[in-house]
Amino acid sequence: MSNELGKVNITRLASGVPGLDMVLGGGLPEFSFNIIAGPPGSGKTTLAHQIMFANATPERPALYFTVLGEPAIKMLRYQQQFEFFDAALLSGAIRFVNLSDIVLENDMDAVLDAIVNEVEAVGPGLVIVDSFRTVSRKKQRKVGNRGVQSFVHRLAMHLTGWQATTFLIGEYVEADMRDNPIFTVADGLLWLSQVAERNSVVRKMQVMKLRGQESVPGLHTFRITSAGLQVFPRNFGLIGKKEIEPSMRRLSTGIPELDAMMGGGIPEGDRMLLLGSAGTGKSALSMQFIAEGLKQGEPGIVAVFEERPQEYTRRARSFGLNLDTPQQAGKLDILYLRPLDLSVDETLHEVLAAVEKIGAKRVVIDSLAGFEMALAPAFRQDFRESLYRMVGALTGIGVTVLSTAETPESFTDLPVSTDAISFMTDDIIRFRIVEIEGKLRRVLFIVKMRGCDHSKNVYEYTLTSEGLKIGSSLERYRGLMTGIPVALDASEATGHAKKD
Repeated sequence: MSNELGKVNITRLASGVPGLDMVLGGGLPEFSFNIIAGPPGSGKTTLAHQIMFANATPERPALYFTVLGEPAIKMLRYQQQFEFFDAALLSGAIRFVNLSDIVLENDMDAVLDAIVNEVEAVGPGLVIVDSFRTVSRKKQRKVGNRGVQSFVHRLAMHLTGWQATTFLIGEYVEADMRDNPIFTVADGLLWLSQVAERNSVVRKMQVMKLRGQESVPGLHTFRITSAGLQVFPRNFGLIGKKEIEPSMRRLSTGIPELDAMMGGGIPEGDRMLLLGSAGTGKSALSMQFIAEGLKQGEPGIVAVFEERPQEYTRRARSFGLNLDTPQQAGKLDILYLRPLDLSVDETLHEVLAAVEKIGAKRVVIDSLAGFEMALAPAFRQDFRESLYRMVGALTGIGVTVLSTAETPESFTDLPVSTDAISFMTDDIIRFRIVEIEGKLRRVLFIVKMRGCDHSKNVYEYTLTSEGLKIGSSLERYRGLMTGIPVALDASEATGHAKKD
């Protein structure tokens, strides 16, 4: 079809950076002229090296020009610490050229000639100039913006003519985009940034420009680890995965009485929220939910933010639940996600990767308050929106998600969610501590179940060595939801029971 229309097919190169190709819309356009920009320390050089090591071959080598920056030997000393570094490629697939002396002693035409001569001699598939801003600043002082534009245009024409994919690295700021001609000539512009807020540092990437293909707009979180850069796209999990049609199955919680209250269990693929104050048993129910799934042959994922996996499994043992054996068998994964600069997109990536790895059908997030506190401050502002995307991505592939959230006890009203997150759930179970006859007792009730009939009664429950046990319906009291119930007399209780 494309040949009939006379279109040129653009080959896309794999960047070698996990998540980046998804952001770019399929990869790096071959023979494109690109800029990697951002402040010092944002990861520009590491990104360029990662792309270079992923694409350089003896047949199509890479040329890396250094200009008044750190020498190549110093650069390699640090870059070889990353897992993507391959020393074998330095013998023929990657070549470093230092242009510092030429830049200092000659005009910019000499710099251009040096680059062109090297390109003609080697015939590279990839060309990187680091830092190009040093070159353009010197040129600009002598000939102004028009001279810089002419220099960049000639450089781009030469490199494109030799069929090389080019990256110019520069420490630019956003103000440079208004009057710097290099951004007009470039086919692609990757903007990297890092923001320190309180005790956290957040790195983000934005594709400001990319000719010929549809990239994902907006800011995307990325992290630099021993493996190099990893990008966490904003649309991760929301596209490219086949959504599963809703089923009519009901999943057991492991508590028959609670299943009966819900009309047979939790509808598969639902988003359930457990609300209650500390110590009411939310985590106990979530553990029983996961354990019951394992018993039914349904692998599970638990994302914990307030305790380590060993503490979680030890606490499960206090309820008679063995979560250690399923972990060893690869049927259960307990994720501990607690860095203080965490992003929701990064969390979603970790959870979805774990779901795919073990084929999980049930996911527990314990708790949403701990999750929010683990996020970098910059991400907390968009917590509701990001959480909505995350839970939607999970339920879209048929996973049933159970989350816990702490809400303060009130003896005057019935708060549903302090974070106003109930709108993104299908089902809500509320846990309460009430005072009856001078004793504190635990009660629970179902606030809502979307599209399902459920019990409207309030039930007492206890926490035992075998987990959460549902007791009788407290029909002899009114005002249970306020925390200060009032006992009904015999005639009122009888009428109340008949009404229910």
